[in-house]
Amino acid sequence: MNPLYRSLAAFFAVTFFLSGAAFGVGSGSVRSHRDLVRMMREGLVQLAPYLVLVFFAAHFVAMFNWSGLGPILAINAAEALQQINLPAPLLLISVVLVSCFFDLFVGSASAKWSALAPIVVPMFMLLGISPEMTTAAYRMGDSVTNIATPLMSYFPLILTFAQRWDPRFGLGSLMSTMLPYAGTFLIAGLTMVACWVAFNLPLGPGVGVRYDPPPPAVAARTPLEGGIAGGSTAPQAAAR
Repeated sequence: MNPLYRSLAAFFAVTFFLSGAAFGVGSGSVRSHRDLVRMMREGLVQLAPYLVLVFFAAHFVAMFNWSGLGPILAINAAEALQQINLPAPLLLISVVLVSCFFDLFVGSASAKWSALAPIVVPMFMLLGISPEMTTAAYRMGDSVTNIATPLMSYFPLILTFAQRWDPRFGLGSLMSTMLPYAGTFLIAGLTMVACWVAFNLPLGPGVGVRYDPPPPAVAARTPLEGGIAGGSTAPQAAAR
């Protein structure tokens, strides 16, 4: 990675710290270094649930990759879907619905994708659907029900702001208010995914809906040589 990009995190951290400290001193909310420490501690307290979730998600991903269940499930599921012979729009619609369902229980998009990607992406590649299209379908479903579940990280913040104007506005009121929006987003997302696949629209420069698997001779090579199967025996050694 470019050294400039690697230093951006530190640059933004120092910039926001200095600008926030200057604003606090100017507004009177920061009177000493103890106020800065207290504010930083409160910020970390808000990040604690996410850090706990990331900790267990990282262990799950590591154990899942170590077990080798991802390729096994992907191949078996791909064979089952090939026998069902569903069209590509219905396959991607199923990804949208699964993402919506998991979103009710896991608010973090990265945590859900870390669990689904090792299975969904290779499975759909075997069925001729590009990883970019699979990711787009997942992101479409992820944006539907997170506004109506209490497990969303910003749900308490939204509820707090709403109660400033209506003290009787509770958890049920917020969920019932957001459900019509979730339904509208779901219908719009399913329609967009189906139309995108039906018309084979591009997802970006050189990226489409379809994925053409390489021939077996190419797939057996290493990633550096253009294959997708991972590390394997060198061609010279295999020929001996």
